[in-house]
Amino acid sequence: MIVVFPAENAPPKAACKLPSETSLILNRPSIIWRAIAFVAIVCLSLVVLDGWRSWSARSVQLAEMDVATSNLSQAMARQADDTFKEADTALLGIVERVQHDGTGPAALQRLHDVLVMHQQELPQLAGLFVYDESGIWIVNSTPTPLNRFNNSDREYFIFHRHNADPGPHIGVPVISRSSGKWVIPVSRRINKPDGSFGGVVLATVDIGFFEAFYNNLQIGNAGAVALVLNSGVMLIRRPFDVKAIGKDMRGTELYHYYTTRGPAGTAFIKSAQDGVTRLNNYRRLPDYPVFVAAALSKDEILHEWWRDTIWHSSGVLCLVIVVGLFGWHLIRQIELRTTAEAELTKTHASLEALNRTLERLAMQDGLTGLANRRQFDVALQNEFSRATRHASALALIMVDVDCFKQYNDIYGHAAGDNCLRTISHLIRDLTARRPGDLAARYGGEEIAVLLPNTDVFHAVEIADTIRSAIRGLEIEHSGNPTGFVTISAGVDAQIPIRGASEPTELILAADKALYEAKSTGRNRVLAARVARYDGTGQAQKTGHE
Repeated sequence: MIVVFPAENAPPKAACKLPSETSLILNRPSIIWRAIAFVAIVCLSLVVLDGWRSWSARSVQLAEMDVATSNLSQAMARQADDTFKEADTALLGIVERVQHDGTGPAALQRLHDVLVMHQQELPQLAGLFVYDESGIWIVNSTPTPLNRFNNSDREYFIFHRHNADPGPHIGVPVISRSSGKWVIPVSRRINKPDGSFGGVVLATVDIGFFEAFYNNLQIGNAGAVALVLNSGVMLIRRPFDVKAIGKDMRGTELYHYYTTRGPAGTAFIKSAQDGVTRLNNYRRLPDYPVFVAAALSKDEILHEWWRDTIWHSSGVLCLVIVVGLFGWHLIRQIELRTTAEAELTKTHASLEALNRTLERLAMQDGLTGLANRRQFDVALQNEFSRATRHASALALIMVDVDCFKQYNDIYGHAAGDNCLRTISHLIRDLTARRPGDLAARYGGEEIAVLLPNTDVFHAVEIADTIRSAIRGLEIEHSGNPTGFVTISAGVDAQIPIRGASEPTELILAADKALYEAKSTGRNRVLAARVARYDGTGQAQKTGHE
């Protein structure tokens, strides 16, 4: 139920209102808890804000390092791709010469000069070599002839002998038989005119070339970079360790990320080489089956952040302790005062509860729970004045239970009270939709419904909805011709005119319409200026204008 407390002509409340000091006394336990909550919130806020600031700083630091590792891996990938591309381009020209000019003495001499020139122009190359189908060196880039080694046992030679693909192949690292250095073989297959295997052209990339480049990268004391074949074979890693060259990486977390989460990504990974947790950014080369990984130590990344967080958090902790001690002292003082005023608080609380009960009883009907006649009169006067000021419509529905006296005589007054209570609750639920709507017990079995900003047509619709709903309850009433409890309703609405209209006119008009509805058969809604609804729900034109 929406209760509208009178704004005008209201009964005086001075006698039941507590003095302001007493109100404060009654709220003293609440003040204690508020003080505790305030101190706790302040302390918690300081801690949360400091934690948020620290976490934000951590996130910013990690984001910056993410960008740094990404840039680093891009630079490494570009350098490795360019290095292999230059070597592969040289091989492509050599294959074309061998397949076109053959391997005669004159052709091999010219080819030797070309190999020497390519090696001089490409500092990353340890050597260029041509092998026949049996694995014998037939020409190389050394200034002086070398022993005719047989390299048919090398991984790259076996690969090309069993694979007809003429494309480039990057093999596992080996120790060169010509220079004794660790090299990365880049090779292509030579085909005979009939398409059969005719040998291999090899360029060996000096691992020292990559080592020199990686040593110039700024990765901190515990950072690491690596160059790895897609097959999982380590080509080179910084910190440089000969034992790491050619190592199988397939069981490592880095290789798992690379093979399951795409050709590029970032992740914190604990190294399988030294156990250090690093922020790794891995990236596949654009043109070759190789990927690079650039990693910065997590501890080094967060070292400055940790130092700043410890100092700042220590200061915040001291401040929280000071605020907590001050708050404890304040709360203690409030508790001491509360104890001294306990009896007065109890008395005032009882008085206020009694006053609230009296105020509610003074404005509410005890049987139905609706507003009583007193509240209705005040609300009608207020809404009538408001409608006059705003030139808005004010509607009133007067509802009366048909043959209610007979109902009491047949079923008893207790049943009558229950019936009236049920009807009242239904009317309240159907009408109390807006702040100004008011359902009130006008007297006996008569109920008034006040509807601001409602014209007579909509008021009639609401009244007929109430009539239909009450009939739909099917409360047995043998004294009513329908056999069930029904209601009749009279409706009127008007736009009050200042100085020319009175609230009683609205009551008289609605009551007159109610009287006519009951006298013309009951179970119907009648409004003098619109239409009336009978028990069938059909609108009939009225004779009143």
